[in-house]
Amino acid sequence: MEIAYRSDITPSPEQVIELYNSAGLPRPTDDPERIRKMYEHSNVIITAWDGEKLAGVSRTITDWVWSSYLADLAVSPDYQKFGIGKKLIALTREKIGEQSMILLLSVPTAMSYYPKVGFTKEDRGFIMHRTR
Repeated sequence: MEIAYRSDITPSPEQVIELYNSAGLPRPTDDPERIRKMYEHSNVIITAWDGEKLAGVSRTITDWVWSSYLADLAVSPDYQKFGIGKKLIALTREKIGEQSMILLLSVPTAMSYYPKVGFTKEDRGFIMHRTR
């Protein structure tokens, strides 16, 4: 398997939706326009490709000097356990630089994954949920 990592390609909403659905990432996959806007307004998008197939993605919103929100990290189940998620995180860190922290909200099924790739669990967070 030859995975190519790219930061110069934004996947189509259809590719993202297929990936999110297969990875079980709870996102508005019934709304391609909302997915398009999510990517349009992101600062750092790192993708993992197996030929023409989108195998994984990391999507981040950042100010570059203090905080970065890793909004999405998804790897297709067919490509999990090969270090793709870890590589996407490393490339994201490289792109945003050392001055910024990386924050994220984990899906319940990935809570044990993030400490393995360098994240520290944080219990001081708050959330104001979206209304739709």
